[in-house]
Amino acid sequence: MSAADNDREPKPFGHRSVLLDLAVDYLVTDPAGRYVDATFGRGGHSRLILERLGADGRLMAIDKDPEAIREARSMASSDERFVWFHGSFAELGDALDEKQWPGVEGVLMDLGVSSPQLDDAARGFSFMRDGPLDMRMNPEQEPSAARWLAEADEQDIAGVIWRYGEERFSRRIARRIVERRQEEPLETTRQLSELVAEAVPKKEKHKHPATRTFQAIRIFINRELEDLEVGLKAAVDRLAPGGRLVVISFHSLEDRLVKRFMRDLARGPKIPKGIPVTADQEASGYRLVSKALKADEHEIQENVRARSAVMRVLERTVN
Repeated sequence: MSAADNDREPKPFGHRSVLLDLAVDYLVTDPAGRYVDATFGRGGHSRLILERLGADGRLMAIDKDPEAIREARSMASSDERFVWFHGSFAELGDALDEKQWPGVEGVLMDLGVSSPQLDDAARGFSFMRDGPLDMRMNPEQEPSAARWLAEADEQDIAGVIWRYGEERFSRRIARRIVERRQEEPLETTRQLSELVAEAVPKKEKHKHPATRTFQAIRIFINRELEDLEVGLKAAVDRLAPGGRLVVISFHSLEDRLVKRFMRDLARGPKIPKGIPVTADQEASGYRLVSKALKADEHEIQENVRARSAVMRVLERTVN
């Protein structure tokens, strides 16, 4: 599960996958099929998928985070239907080739940072929990947020905060970061959070001033949107007829990308006016299964992070 905002008081460490039942209901159409949980996290969706699969069904988990993969290894040791791959969902094609799966009946993507990552101060994702300024989903990859902020040009920092955070005070924040690092490096989430709060002259109601900046840096450090573009294409390329791609997004940048991708596939190729077409050429090969789906009030009351979740579903209809 992901969250666009972490501006509330931290709650005890725990994890409940957003849209858990709804996502799995739309994903699993064949109990004997092969499925991919492309954002395993701590296995909330995977465990329910396995409950829905029969003895011949198979599930692959993919995740960047070594902590997530440790959990996946543990699950795989007790269920022969379950396999894992350590990497980004942008590598989905490689993962399927490694396991010799030519195609799948469904792919699930639950985007962004997971609740365990967000709630663990040592990972450096949240401005509500003081910790090292890291933000890497895979701590083995460089650079960390602290290192990038210590080395990047002011213009590049401002560009990232604007592009991925849609923060209108991005230049002011970037200038303050560069000024600060000349005195001492930014090393903790609290230091960055306080700096941003001081730099932002106008505060949004019910939103911490550092929300957009933290989101932007995290997305950039982890190449989240670039990986998403590649991962979406890899997923639909390997869907079997009747197979579904289910994507849960948590902020507008992700959802716009997913919405556009699915819409364009469902519409099919654009053919100039006046050009004769056959029925086969008119068929896109994909259809939107539902309108955008969101958590109900009960789930939002149980888990405030569900309020920003948007789920979209695409189905492959032909070979």
